Amino acid sequence: MSEPTLGKACPDSSTFPCDATPLESVAFALAAGGVGLFMSMFLTRKVRNEELVKRMRMTLTDTAFWILFYVSCITHLTSLISPHFTDFTSLDYYNDPSNNYNYFYYNIKKKQQLKVMPRGNDLMNSISDKIKSGARSFLVTEYSYLARFVGVASIVLFLLYFFQPNSTEKLDGLRYAGCFLVGAFLSASAGWNGMVVATDANVKTTQAADKGRGLNDALQVAFTGGAVMGFMVVSLGLLGVSIMYYLVGLGYEDNATDKEILTYSADALAAFGFGASSIALFARVAGGIYTKAADVGADLVGKIEMDIPEDDPRNPAVIADNVGDNVGDVAGMGADLFESFVGSIIATIVLADEDVVGVMLPFWIAGSGIIASAIGYFFVGIHSGTATQKELLGALHKGTMIASVLELIFAAVIIFILFKGRQKVGWSIFGCIAIGLTSGVLIGQSTEYFTSYSHWPTRSIVNAGETGPATVVIQGLGIGKISTVIPVLILSVTILLCNHLSGLYGISMSAVGMLSTLGLTLATDCYGPIADNAGGIAEMADLDDHVRETTDALDALGNTTAATGKGFAIGSAVLTALSLLAAFKTKAEIDIVDITEPTVLTGALIGGMLPFLFAALTMLSVQKAAGAIIVEVRRQFEEIPGLREGTAEADSDRCVAISTKSSCEEMILPGLYAILSPLIIGFIIGAKALTGLLAGSIISGMMLAVSMSNSGGAWDNAKKYIEIEGAMGGKGTDIHKACVVGDTVGDPYKDTSGPALNILIKLMSIIALTIAPSIAGTEEWELWYWGLIPLIVLILGNYFVYRMYWKTTTKPGDAAGPIVSPSANLSSVV
Repeated sequence: MSEPTLGKACPDSSTFPCDATPLESVAFALAAGGVGLFMSMFLTRKVRNEELVKRMRMTLTDTAFWILFYVSCITHLTSLISPHFTDFTSLDYYNDPSNNYNYFYYNIKKKQQLKVMPRGNDLMNSISDKIKSGARSFLVTEYSYLARFVGVASIVLFLLYFFQPNSTEKLDGLRYAGCFLVGAFLSASAGWNGMVVATDANVKTTQAADKGRGLNDALQVAFTGGAVMGFMVVSLGLLGVSIMYYLVGLGYEDNATDKEILTYSADALAAFGFGASSIALFARVAGGIYTKAADVGADLVGKIEMDIPEDDPRNPAVIADNVGDNVGDVAGMGADLFESFVGSIIATIVLADEDVVGVMLPFWIAGSGIIASAIGYFFVGIHSGTATQKELLGALHKGTMIASVLELIFAAVIIFILFKGRQKVGWSIFGCIAIGLTSGVLIGQSTEYFTSYSHWPTRSIVNAGETGPATVVIQGLGIGKISTVIPVLILSVTILLCNHLSGLYGISMSAVGMLSTLGLTLATDCYGPIADNAGGIAEMADLDDHVRETTDALDALGNTTAATGKGFAIGSAVLTALSLLAAFKTKAEIDIVDITEPTVLTGALIGGMLPFLFAALTMLSVQKAAGAIIVEVRRQFEEIPGLREGTAEADSDRCVAISTKSSCEEMILPGLYAILSPLIIGFIIGAKALTGLLAGSIISGMMLAVSMSNSGGAWDNAKKYIEIEGAMGGKGTDIHKACVVGDTVGDPYKDTSGPALNILIKLMSIIALTIAPSIAGTEEWELWYWGLIPLIVLILGNYFVYRMYWKTTTKPGDAAGPIVSPSANLSSVV
C-alpha cells in the first residue's frame, strides 16, 4: 500500500490548526454532539411528553412560521418590482404540502402537530405497555449480566496497563479502564434510551394510522421514533470519544511532547472502542436470539399449525415477538452502529501519524454529519395519505440524499479550513470521504434490489413456492449468495481508490465518511420495528382493516429499510475493521505480513473459521430457544380453555420470561469465542498470526453476513409480497405457506447470525488494537504463557455453558424441571 500523505507535514506549527490543543481539536465535535443530543431530546419530547409540549410558548414551528412570514413581507415588496416573486406573497403558499420548495417548512409543522397526537384507546395502551415492560425487563436482565463482564474486563485492563504501561506512567491502567467503562456505559445508554422511545412510538403510530391522515402521519411518527435512536447513537458516541480523547491526554509528565501525548491518547481510546464493542456484541446476539426465538415460535404454531393471522392476540408468543423487535432491531442495531461510528474515528486517529490536523478531521467530519442529518430529517415524508412502496422508499431516500449532499458541502468547507498550505493533501482526503459516502449509498441500493419485493430476486422466491417450501429455501439461499458480488466490488473499488488517494488514512476516512450521516441512516432502520409493532397492536386491538393495511405497508417498507440498514452496517463494519486492522499493524510494529508464513496462514484459517462457528452457535441457540417457545405455545392452546376460540386470555408473560432467560444464557458462548480468540492467538503465537486471524475473519465474515442477511430479507419480503399485494392467490394458499416456511428459516439468518457477524469482526479488531502495545516488538511464541490464561478460560467456559445450558434446559411449562435439549448432541461438538 502507498504511504499515508499525512504526518509531520503541517506547514506552520505556530498557527491554527497546526498548533491546535486537544481541546481545540474536539471543540467542534463537542458542539455538534450537543446539537445531536438536543435533537434526540427534541424528538423524544415529540414522541412522549404531550403535556409539556402544549405548554411550550415558542416551538420550532412558530420560529419557522415567523421567519417565513418576514420572508413573505419582503417578497411582497419585491413583487412590486418583479412579478417573478408574486407566488410567494400568499401565506397559503407555505401551507401547501404539494409545493416542493417549501416542503421543509411543511414537515416541521406536521411533525410539531404530531407531538400532541393521542396514544389510542385503553386496549391499545395496555398492549403497548406490555411490550414496553417486556423490553425493559429484558434489558435489565441483559445489563445485569453485562455489568459483571464489564467490571471484570475493566479490572483486567487496569492491571495489564498498570504493570505494563504504554507510556512511562502507571496511570495508563486508569486511563484504559476508564475509557473501557465509559465506552460500555454510553453504548448501553444509547440502546436503552432508543428502545424506550421506540416502545412509546409504536402505539402512536397505530393511532396515527387510525385517526390521523393515514400513511403520511403514521410514517412521520414511526420515523421520528427511529430518529431518536439515530441521533442518540451519534451524539453520545461523538461526545464520549471527544471528551475521553481530551481527558486521557491529561496528567502526563512535563517532559512528554505533544505528539507523544497524542499517540498515548489514541492508544487509550482503543479501550473505549473495546467497551462499546463488548456491549454491541452481547446486545446484538442476545437481542437477536430473543426476537427470533419468539418470532419463529409464534409463526410456526400460529400460522402453520393453528392457521391464525400474524399478531393474533390468541397467540401467547405475540407480545414476546413484538418485544424482540425492539430489543433486537432497535437496541441491538443501535449498539452495532455505535461501535462502528466510534471505531472508525479511533482508527483514523491512530493512522493520522501524529498529524494534529489528521486527528482533528474525523471529529469535525463526524460532527458536521450530525448537523446534516438533523436538517435531512425534516425532509422525510410523503405528500398524501396513500403511496406505493416505491414512493415510500423515495420519501426516506429524500432525507438521506439531502443529508449526504449537505455533508459533502460541509466536508469541503472543513477541508478548505484545515488544510491551508497543503490543499492537494486535503482534497485527496475529501475524495475518500466522498467515496465512502457514495459507497454506503450504493451498498444500500444493492441490498434494496435483492430484498425488496419490487424487484426480481424476491419475486423469484415467490415463484419458487409453486413447487413447495424446499425450492423456496433453495432459491433464497442462491439469492443471498449472489448478492455478495456487488457489495464486494463496491468495497474493493473504495479500498483501492482511497489507498491511491491517501493511503491507509484515506481508507479509514472513507469509513468515517460512510458513517457521517448515521443519525439519519439509523433512523430509517429503527423505524421498521416501530411500524411492525404498530401493526401488531392494530391486530391485537382489533382495529379496522384500513389501519392494518396502512401498518402493513409501513412494515413492508420497514423490512426493506432494515435489510438496507443491515447491508450498510456490514459495509461500514468491513471498512471500520480494515481501518482497525491497519491501526493494529502500525501499533504492533509489523512491517510486512507474508501470507505464506505458516503462522500467518494458520491465523488466517482460524479467522476464516470463526464467523462460521459464531453463526452456527447463534443459529443453534435460536433453534433451542424457539423450541421452548413452541412447546409453551402448544401447551397453552391445549390447556387453557377457550384460548383457541378467543374467549380466554393467553399468558404472554410466560413466553417473555422464556425468551429473556434463554437469550441471556445463550449469548455467553459466542461472546467467549469473540473476545478470547484474538487474545489466545496474539499472546500464544504472536502479532503476525493475529494479523492473519483478523484478515481471515473480515473476509469470511463479510461474505457470510451479506449472504445471510439478504437471504433472510428476501424470504421475509417474499411472504409480504403475497400478503400485501395478493400475489399468487394471496394468503392461505400453499405457496403462501411455503413462503412462511422460508421466512421462518430466514428469521435467524437476517436478525441474529448475519448482523452479529459485523460485531464479531470489529470486536476482534478493536481487541487486537487494545493489546497491540503489549505484544509490539515481541518474537513469535515469546508470550505463550500469557495466552494460556484466556485459553483456559475458554475451555472452562465451554464446559460450564455445556453443563448448565446446553445439556439440559428449562422445561417450558415448569421453571424447575430439566428436559434434554434437542441440540445437546450438536453442542457437544463444541
